[in-house]
Amino acid sequence: MLISFKLNGKEVHCETAPERRVIDLLREDLGLTGSKESCGRGDCGSCSILVDGEQRLSCLMLAAQLEGREIITIEGFSLQQDQLSNVQQKFIDLGATQCGYCTPGMVISATALLRKNPNPTRTEAREAISGNLCRCGAYQKILDAIEAAAKEKSEL
Repeated sequence: MLISFKLNGKEVHCETAPERRVIDLLREDLGLTGSKESCGRGDCGSCSILVDGEQRLSCLMLAAQLEGREIITIEGFSLQQDQLSNVQQKFIDLGATQCGYCTPGMVISATALLRKNPNPTRTEAREAISGNLCRCGAYQKILDAIEAAAKEKSEL
């Protein structure tokens, strides 16, 4: 099946099986390895991407679902600004990265939240990242980073 979609600001046309998982298409065919596969069943959030501005789990999406959509992966953040996004910078500044495995998914979830709600409460931020697991337990620093990013109000 030929699918066409916008990926990190560029039109993409690729031939793939419609039932292929998006995480596999991104990592294996398109070389975008920022989204991680950890659980493979939608429990951890490490494979998160933005689809038409909404956070989605790429391990649960099929390639056919990308048709005509706009996709942003963690790699797309720096491609669009040629620098780190505000959320990414706050994660670094406040030590919210730890081992870094969950970071792409956490940044995606935080960005989706701040686009919808530029002034979230800590409880709202906690709910927004609740589908993301952090192996290191850096949740407090992650929430601090989201709060700091919200204060600067300059998101993607």
